[in-house]
Amino acid sequence: MPDATYAIAAVLVTAAVTWGLRALPFAALAPLRASSTVRYLSTRMPAGVMIILIVYCLHDLPLTQVRVVVPLAALAVTVGLHLWRRNALLSILGGTAVHVLLASTLFA
Repeated sequence: MPDATYAIAAVLVTAAVTWGLRALPFAALAPLRASSTVRYLSTRMPAGVMIILIVYCLHDLPLTQVRVVVPLAALAVTVGLHLWRRNALLSILGGTAVHVLLASTLFA
């Protein structure tokens, strides 16, 4: 069994490393906020990420089968709701609801 000094030193070192690792992202984030590159990416990346996700989700879609209508209808509802209301939560929930409803009723 280690002595008390060793245990206290181990706890203090562990606490210091944990605090440092948790503080590091905040310290590194401050200079990045003034960067023009980060500002540019923050305006362009959300649309880019969404396009990548759409391509990834639909790239194996069998266009010759009738079940292709379910994800495409859900995508259309999601895009339509977002263009109409500009509310991401409403768009995601609406598209998901349409997908679940169509998939469970048409192709159960």
